[in-house]
Amino acid sequence: MALLYPQESYDIRGASYEIYKVFRNNHKEIVYHRALFDELLRRGYNIEKNKQIAVYFNNKKVGVYIPDLVVNNSIFIELKCKPFITKEDLNQFWYYLKNSNYQLGFLINFGAKDGVQIMRRIYTVQTSA
Repeated sequence: MALLYPQESYDIRGASYEIYKVFRNNHKEIVYHRALFDELLRRGYNIEKNKQIAVYFNNKKVGVYIPDLVVNNSIFIELKCKPFITKEDLNQFWYYLKNSNYQLGFLINFGAKDGVQIMRRIYTVQTSA
């Protein structure tokens, strides 16, 4: 099985590490948000801020989720700037991914004292043949 969006994933991680090298964990989330937006644009990606993503239940739209960034209309990114990611943060991120039409999401935390935390999650629906 091939990696889903390998080049985009590589560049998202690389951009996140570059930003962390400059800012460490010393700023508010909006600084990292703007820096990641600009860096991914510089790398040639189509980036949308605060795009509304429909959330579905039984194939019916029941709400919206607004991730921090969407890359090439195929990957969403949720940013945090906290000392650590909580179980609730992970669960919320997972449910947003699972209940959207996206297959790949990144949860990136710039607030940890020991480095940027990058969680890449995939959700695909398996259909039987």
